[in-house]
Amino acid sequence: MEFINREDELLLLAETRERSMQSSKMTVIVGRRRIGKTCLAIRAFEKTGYLYFFISRKNEALLCQDFLVEISAKLQIPALGNYIGFSRLFEFILVTSQNRPLTLIIDEFQEFLHINPAIYGEMQDLWDRYKATSKLNLILSGSVYSLMKKIFENAKEPLFGRANEKILLKPFTVDALKALVERTNPKWKPEDLLAFYTITGGVAKYVEHFIDKNRITLKQMLHEIFRENSILLEEGSNLLIEEFGKDYTTYFSILSLISSSKTSRSEIESILGKNIGGYLERLENDYRIIRKIKPALAKPGSKAQKYFIDDNFLGFWFRFVNKYRAAIEIGNYSSVRSVAERDFETFSGPYLEKYFREKLALSDDFSFIGRYWEKGNQNEIDIVAFNEIEKHLLIAEVKRNKSKISPASLKVKSGKLLQALNGYTVQYKGFSLDDM
Repeated sequence: MEFINREDELLLLAETRERSMQSSKMTVIVGRRRIGKTCLAIRAFEKTGYLYFFISRKNEALLCQDFLVEISAKLQIPALGNYIGFSRLFEFILVTSQNRPLTLIIDEFQEFLHINPAIYGEMQDLWDRYKATSKLNLILSGSVYSLMKKIFENAKEPLFGRANEKILLKPFTVDALKALVERTNPKWKPEDLLAFYTITGGVAKYVEHFIDKNRITLKQMLHEIFRENSILLEEGSNLLIEEFGKDYTTYFSILSLISSSKTSRSEIESILGKNIGGYLERLENDYRIIRKIKPALAKPGSKAQKYFIDDNFLGFWFRFVNKYRAAIEIGNYSSVRSVAERDFETFSGPYLEKYFREKLALSDDFSFIGRYWEKGNQNEIDIVAFNEIEKHLLIAEVKRNKSKISPASLKVKSGKLLQALNGYTVQYKGFSLDDM
């Protein structure tokens, strides 16, 4: 698949490398697994050369032996001696870069926490001593957001304040996905784009998987997912069980309920019979899988809120893979595929709304984009977007079928909203599949 939608990140990495020719620079890249962090870093430096260290959970001395092989091959240094600790090897690289500018990519950097947490303090000491005289372009990549945030943004941690740049790598934009679908399938239909967006969420690995296999329509993608030996069937488990640890069953239960439209904390707690406040907070802030949504203009401290699985693929996985695990285990793929095809229209509705909110965000016309509802879920409005400086307001309804959009109903539901935003110029609009 072609390399797309990373122009700004590539430019930043290239500029940082140039600055590292004067003194060492540290860049942190954070993003969920499969988002394309490694691919981005390698693409950025494939022409200038780089060292690549992947931190797997093995003995520190064994890791160093792996890294020595990489150094010897890339730098053409035949004998490097015996290194059993990473700090000595890191010092060697810093010293070498004093006369020979280097780029070093360390992937899954947060894994040092499981190998030897003292490495971070040792790296900080060496970085502070050598950064002014060395010329190392250091790229530190990690996929566990909470741990990477702790390592670099917690004032009590040794590497706090050391990074010169930070990249939070996000999924491809809706415009980039649309362009890719158009190039891949000139006969595409809006339903195809919605299915492609809803299932992949713009995550590079999933986008590449379906594009390379030319699976663009909903039926094609469902056949690719629900089949013997599909790597996507275990994807949710592979991504999350280790991250969630011993509490993974509770996290999985919460995500399964949210994926099945149980979007309020009270609904979920009544079913699970336990307090889940801490779990919801970690799912939102540490793992960045769900998002808390409050109605537009909600007062600070308002308990009017709903939860939504913001990671599209995981939303799909919990709704159709995890939920029907028993049928999948006995190889009954066709029945699960039929259920997914039958229920996809309802399931994809919130993602169609999300698509248009993301599309509006790309316009840079608004300071707020969200939803609106009143007590008891009355007067729900799919999209409310406004610009506080220019005082203009967009109120929109989202339906698959344009004929089902009712401007008159939208005006009635927005009565209290208009009172609160008195003086704003108002535009009412309907978005449907035809507008994708």
